[in-house]
This record gives sequence, C-alpha cells and structure tokens, in this order.
Amino acid sequence: MEQATPVESAAHRERSGPRPVRAALSPSRAGDFMQCPLLYRFRVVDRLPEEPSAAAARGTLVHAVLERLFDMPAPERTVEAAVALLEPQWAALVEQEPELATLIGDDATDGQTWFRDAAELVRRWFTLEDPTRLEPAERELYVEADVDGLTLRGYIDRLDEAPGNLLRVVDYKTGRSPSELFEAKALFQMKFYALVLWRTRGVVPKMLQLVYLGNSEIVRYTPEVADLEATERKVKALWQAIERAATTGDWRPHRSRLCEWCSHQALCPEFGGTPPQLPPDALGLALDPARAGAAASTDE
Repeated sequence: MEQATPVESAAHRERSGPRPVRAALSPSRAGDFMQCPLLYRFRVVDRLPEEPSAAAARGTLVHAVLERLFDMPAPERTVEAAVALLEPQWAALVEQEPELATLIGDDATDGQTWFRDAAELVRRWFTLEDPTRLEPAERELYVEADVDGLTLRGYIDRLDEAPGNLLRVVDYKTGRSPSELFEAKALFQMKFYALVLWRTRGVVPKMLQLVYLGNSEIVRYTPEVADLEATERKVKALWQAIERAATTGDWRPHRSRLCEWCSHQALCPEFGGTPPQLPPDALGLALDPARAGAAASTDE
C-alpha cells in the first residue's frame, strides 16, 4: 500500500476532523502568493521566522504615531506633538515585543539616527496632509467580508467619511512610491480593501489614497464597480491557485528582483536550497492561516 503524503494525510484529517477549514485571505498573503508561491508556503504553512528589520520597525512606529495623533483635539495635532509621540510609542511597542529593542543598535548614535529618520518621516506627512482638518471615521480598522465562502480580511490604516456616505481609504507607506513595475501591487491592496468595504457596506469608496512618506508623494485612485468586480475575480482565481498548491504540495518558487530581499534564500531551490518537510497539517495551515496563528489579517 502506497504511503500517504503529508498533504494527503492532512486532507484526510481535515475532512474527518471536528474543525472545518475557514478559507481566509488578506492582501499581504495574497501578495506573497502572487510574488512567489513558495514564499506563501514559508510564511503561512512552515511559519518560518523572519528577522525583523530596523526599517520595518521604524515603519511600525510611524504608523503608531499617526494613529495616536488623532486622539488629540484637532488644534493640538502639531508637528511637535507628533514627534513627541515617537519615544512613548516606541516604548509601548518594545513592551509588547522586547526583541524590537535590539534593532536600533547598542550605540547611542545609531539610536539617535534611527529616531531622527522616524521623525523626518512624521514631519513629511505634515507637508502632505493637515491633521487639524481631518477627523477619521476609523483608524486601524479591521474589515472582513465573505465572498462565496472565502473570507477576505485586513486592516485599513485610516478611513475617512464625508457626508453622503463618501469613503476615502488611506494607507501610509514609509517607503518611496514604487515604479510602474511595482505600482500594481500597491493598488491591488487598496482595491482589496475597497472590495471588502463594498461587500460589507454596499458602497464603493470614492477614493483610494496611498501616502508615501519616503519621497513625499500621494497616489490617488478612484475605483469603479468594474474595478472591484475584476478584483473579486482575481482574488477567487488566486484562491483556487492556493488551494491547488495546498492540495498537491506543489509550492513552486518564482524568481524575481524581489528575491534580493527574501529571508529564505537558503531554503529556496532557486538558490540551491531545500525547503523543509511539509508539516502534517499542511493543508489546513495553507487554507486557514488563523489555525496556526499566522498573521494573515495584518498588512504593513
């Protein structure tokens, strides 16, 4: 009798087990699969650790400051007030994740440079938007919608609402605005959020706005129903591809310029590596990231 593969064994357990698979997808995980199916596997199925970077931690800090600034009365939302939030917000982040403290270096000069760069990103935001004239309807808004049995979910940095149910979806990016080669990926994330809002509220957002602090640029896009219908078709097709890879165990890598920033080159066949053996519950993990506590609903 032929021995069952890990994926086949997992499939049997998922059919007979008490907990059904909850198919779920976020823009981040969708982006992982589109970039490289093996990257999706490494992050969602194998849950391989990735060393946090100082740049990513700085981005998290800046996001936290821009969120907390709106706790203040409008007249108090000044550049100085925002910069003053950096250190207490960093302390709060380190308290939650102590390992972050190691990212800015032991040298006092390194730490000063890191905070100075974070402060510069905050200051740039004030040249692009005026927080004294903004009253966000939501900040760090968790959104979720069911689309034919597939749960789409994620976090929106900021949702603005004007009279007449006019919605603006805002996402902060601490890097530079992308070239045309990578612009579609950023817009896909925003259309994903717009699709979820459309399906849950029945309203197509009036504006999708990406705020790039790295080079002080705002990218705006006005979605239409046809855009969101196309995004829904794309998401469904993407999920079918994920299901196929999960069932067959065929998580083939896709080599691209983005491989330069991948944390898992040593395990990638494209670079002479060998992926780890699939875990016994690989199918369930691949299709329901929450089963393993994977961060499927967070987006940077």
